[in-house]
Amino acid sequence: MKFIITSLKLLRSLQALSGVLNSSNTLPILDDFLFNAKDGELSITATDLETTMMVKLRPDLMEGEGEVTIPARLLLEIMKTFADVPVTFDVAMDTMSVELLAGEGKFKLAGHKSDEFPKMPELTDVSQITLEAELLVSAINKTLFAAGNDELRAAMTGVLCELNEENVTFVATDAHKLVRYRRIDAKSPDIASFILPKKPLNQLKNILSSRQDETVTIEYNQTNAHFSFANVSMVCRLIEGRYPNYEAVIPTQNPNKLVIDRASLLSSLRRVAIFANQSTHQVRFKIAGQELFLAAEDVDYSNEAKERLTCSYEGDDLEIGFNSRFFQEMLANLEHTEVRLEMSAPNRAGILIPVDNVNENEDILMLIMPVMIN
Repeated sequence: MKFIITSLKLLRSLQALSGVLNSSNTLPILDDFLFNAKDGELSITATDLETTMMVKLRPDLMEGEGEVTIPARLLLEIMKTFADVPVTFDVAMDTMSVELLAGEGKFKLAGHKSDEFPKMPELTDVSQITLEAELLVSAINKTLFAAGNDELRAAMTGVLCELNEENVTFVATDAHKLVRYRRIDAKSPDIASFILPKKPLNQLKNILSSRQDETVTIEYNQTNAHFSFANVSMVCRLIEGRYPNYEAVIPTQNPNKLVIDRASLLSSLRRVAIFANQSTHQVRFKIAGQELFLAAEDVDYSNEAKERLTCSYEGDDLEIGFNSRFFQEMLANLEHTEVRLEMSAPNRAGILIPVDNVNENEDILMLIMPVMIN
């Protein structure tokens, strides 16, 4: 089996696939890429058993057919060093020895038989929806940061995807913060909900960020989801379990409403948070009239900071504490000029909503739990 392909074209595909690989695997074969040459097409696969991803390429020249697995780290390292030159892969199918020829260089790698490499899962009884890549990237960017890390609450480590005839909704929460991202320009004839893990979502975000004009077809059943677009396909196992009833925690009566410039609030919060207690990251929000006072202190080190901002506010004077790290994350993941913070009481969750949403099909709601003011 022999094929010739340009190094840059191959490297880009290998780098996209490498995000699937784990740093430590129980099965040595999972440290490899699977190369399959057939009908003039080269497919390369990587898997960690939970997520399997395949890229299809058309080499400049191909002779013979076959399968071989090649150590991923070694192949990536050598491919990174080449300028954009044609690289010849010559595989001896009896010994699985792989010879690379590029320019004046000749390199030999020990390949392996593909027998033990896990097969790409085939989905049965699937439902299907097609989404714009721009929508998917935006949904992942807005929600993924809010997903939890507690493996004991597995459902909350992923992003909930809800489909119905009116909209598509993505939700992430770690019990301290919550994001609900809804799009009314995407609909599904089937009512469904499933929880997508972080790793494949990160993969999709990284690859689709430069391909925002693509469309992505998602096929899903009770256990897996299959994403396909252009020359890429990826299957991931869904997270099992019930997602918490997130609608129940979103307060609907919030008489106190503050509107403020997002960038100004984020800058002030970053400065004041430096002086906050390093275990609680607590920053006090004191709102009086049309002014917002941010304050933080670390009693152990006698550090404190205060800053005043002008805002537009309607409601009663209020003092409430928030975790500054969570609040900064939420503000940083919005790109709107102004945001509205809605509150009811110092012990009730605050709601953060963009004011000037340019995309009328987009509905973003972020929720942050308060912290007790010391």
